[in-house]
Amino acid sequence: MSAATDGYVEALAAVLHGPARLKARMLEEIRDGLHDTVAAYAGAGLPAAQAATAAVRDFGTPQELAPALQRELTIAQARRTARTAALTVPVAAVCWLLVRSVGDAAAPYLTAHLATAAATAALLAVVTLAATGPLARRLPTPHRLPLAVAWTGTAASVAMALAALALAVLAVAVTDWPVAAAAGALAAAAHAVTAGSARTCRQCALSRTGSN
Repeated sequence: MSAATDGYVEALAAVLHGPARLKARMLEEIRDGLHDTVAAYAGAGLPAAQAATAAVRDFGTPQELAPALQRELTIAQARRTARTAALTVPVAAVCWLLVRSVGDAAAPYLTAHLATAAATAALLAVVTLAATGPLARRLPTPHRLPLAVAWTGTAASVAMALAALALAVLAVAVTDWPVAAAAGALAAAAHAVTAGSARTCRQCALSRTGSN
């Protein structure tokens, strides 16, 4: 590959955000396409440098190509975030059962909090997966859906973080502290996973907005 084609792929890589595996596959396909186009021009008699320049010209500038690629990456990340947030549902259910077994006076408030987080995450997953799945073949994906997914995922992660903090305090106050500590650890893990995915989704959504 020439400096022109390498620079083209690097410029695209710098502006695209989303799932690493899908992004790498996209860039590899573009690299292969450039290679084939360069080979075609070289086979027609153009010198290598001119063939590379012509191939890059045929593909359009990175700024012209990036919006379509970023849209696909953003939708993929939104689906991933929705699925990740959906993991909050079983985690919250387990925490709910563990908290109930403690029998502390704060248990009703914690269980209500966990139920709200689970319901929010479940609604997010259902709406997002429906809007970006088979339904998207008939209707366009709402432009602001990925950003809504990102912020809802962030809200779910914050809810789990607050639950983890409350459960940590509860573990100090109750006799059956291992149960509360286990529930807190589960909530903290759910927070960490969901927060990371939501942050990436927000970055994707903002990149997509900026590229339009």
